[in-house]
Amino acid sequence: MIDVQNLTFRYPGSDDKDPAVNSVDFHIDQGEIFGFLGPSGAGKSTTQKLLIGLLKGYSGKATLFGKEVSAWGREVYEKIGVGFELPNHYLKLTGKENLGHFASLYSGETESPEKLLEMVGLGDDGDKLVSGYSKGMKVRLNFARAMIHKPDLIFFDEPTSGLDPVNARRVKDIVLAQKAAGKTVFLTTHNMGVADELCDRLAFIVDGKISTIDSPENLKRQFGERKVSITHGRNGSETTADFPLDGLGDNNDFLALLKSDFIQSIHTQEATLEKIFIQVTGRTLA
Repeated sequence: MIDVQNLTFRYPGSDDKDPAVNSVDFHIDQGEIFGFLGPSGAGKSTTQKLLIGLLKGYSGKATLFGKEVSAWGREVYEKIGVGFELPNHYLKLTGKENLGHFASLYSGETESPEKLLEMVGLGDDGDKLVSGYSKGMKVRLNFARAMIHKPDLIFFDEPTSGLDPVNARRVKDIVLAQKAAGKTVFLTTHNMGVADELCDRLAFIVDGKISTIDSPENLKRQFGERKVSITHGRNGSETTADFPLDGLGDNNDFLALLKSDFIQSIHTQEATLEKIFIQVTGRTLA
């Protein structure tokens, strides 16, 4: 769906020594949720804007559906959907009217505005003016708008930003449902939890450069410690003991502890994406 090789971009008139996107390489397969994980200013949104044609003048190769981005005309927007981080709506129209207007811009089949509003939890608010929507409601309407024309490839930039836990969960479930329907999702975020939960693979990007690309599971296994941590004891006298994961079934001390004391918790020492990101890039996600 997407193939990028040696993609480089510098903003016109920029005094920065290094490009905003610096010799980036990655590909995204159909039906994959691919994430860009990095701090603000890392080059995530710039890369997305290059791929959707909002920024011109890149060097290197960038193709959508096997065709160079620079060779696409307006017809590409029939095939891709974009959910920007900052909502942009017609405030004097209702939510339903906003979606209906954007649906009218496409030549192909579109989703029902009512269906999309219900999907994002705005079913009872579709006839209200968007000027009266809260920030979270506008974010969800923006999210729905990206899917109005049933695109095969969807770009989401910080799709859960500003949402409460219930609606963030709703949005994440919709993204997973899009994947289950065979859609491809390009997700940019600095939210480690979102990246960990949703992405099949993700790229760490800092200062316009990608340092690593892998699945969250592989990264956590690669950088985690092979040990098990057990918290045991009662009545405020809990103690934690660590055991090597290798040969655990034959570890007499481990087996004896299981039999002799009250076990509060057992978990392996997986590395978090935040710790891995810092270790790999030397930077934080803030």
